[in-house]
Formats: sequence, C-alpha cells, structure tokens
Amino acid sequence: MTWRKRLFDLFFASLLVVILGPVILFLVIYILLKQGRPLFYVAERMKTPDEPFGLIKFRTMTVVDQDQGVSGAHKASRVTPVGARLRSKRLDEFPQLWNILKGDLSFVGPRPPLREYVERFPHIYDEVLKSRPGVTGLATIRFHKHEDRLLRRCKTAEQTDDVYCRICVPRKARLDLIYQRNQSTCYDFDLVFQTIGNLFRR
Repeated sequence: MTWRKRLFDLFFASLLVVILGPVILFLVIYILLKQGRPLFYVAERMKTPDEPFGLIKFRTMTVVDQDQGVSGAHKASRVTPVGARLRSKRLDEFPQLWNILKGDLSFVGPRPPLREYVERFPHIYDEVLKSRPGVTGLATIRFHKHEDRLLRRCKTAEQTDDVYCRICVPRKARLDLIYQRNQSTCYDFDLVFQTIGNLFRR
C-alpha cells in the first residue's frame, strides 16, 4: 500500500468515525436491546496470502459453534430480523472503520477472502491480494448484487460452495485485477462515491 492510499484511508476513516459516531452508538444500543449479545461478529479473513486478520461486523446471524464457507440460502434461517435490516443497508459493515484505522483494510480494494478459498485458489489470490483488501471495490460495485442472487438460490452448503468457486471467485478476481492495474487516488474517490450512491439508492 502506498503512503498516499494509507493517508487517504486514515483521513476518511477518522472523518467518518466523527460523522457516524452517533449513528454507530445508536446501532450498538439498538442491537443490544433488540438482539442482545454478542454485538459484534469477528471473522477470520486474509490480508495477504499468508496473513490473517479479524474482520469486524455487527452480528447479523445467530451464533453457532462453527461457521464455514460463504453465506447462501442454507444460512438464511440464521439471519436475525435485526440482522436482515442491517444487511439491507450494509450497516453491519460500519465497524470495519476500525479495521481501516488498524491497517487491516483499505477503503477500496478486493473484499478480504476466507482462508479456505485462498488455500484452494492460490494462483488467483496470490495476484488479487497484492492489493490491500477493502470495504468496497470494483468487484463489490459491479458484482455484489449478482453474487447475492446466485447464492440465495443455493439450498445446501455444497451448492453454495460450488457456485461461489465456479462463478464468483473467477469473476470477482477479474474485476479486482482490473482495479489493481488502474488503481489511483482519483479512481478510489470514484469507487467510494459510487458506493455511497448505491447505499442512498437502497
């Protein structure tokens, strides 16, 4: 990560912490009253092909002992009513501002993958993770809705894994590598504002 990109991340993450502080506090109280503890879900994701970190989100699902793979329809029954509302506006991702301040994430980059997919597709993620993972990015903007529709049709963990590996991983990787080849501060601004626009349209 270049110093310009890191400065961009620190400036806007700090600004958003100040601006969104009251909203985040309201969400903490709302989740605590409506859903109870734990408030947060910390998931292992990969910063590089060899370096994991804890991705922080507001909890949107019931707690289970083990949770593997991406979320498809087979996990839909675990999404809480509060969690469904948070997910619809991507409010569950607000705690990732802490990941940005720590340097685990950038604002813009590939979405951080699960370890199991990095280990299964090293030839893909060795290239994709040359960019610092981000909260949003070209693949998120262009493919997220389609990915969500594909995975919502999957009724079993096996179907979800097959669709994700066969369709989602390569398509997102192509978009992530396009971003990587064209990355600049101006491009990051453009993708951030596109993300904000999508959130308001929701």
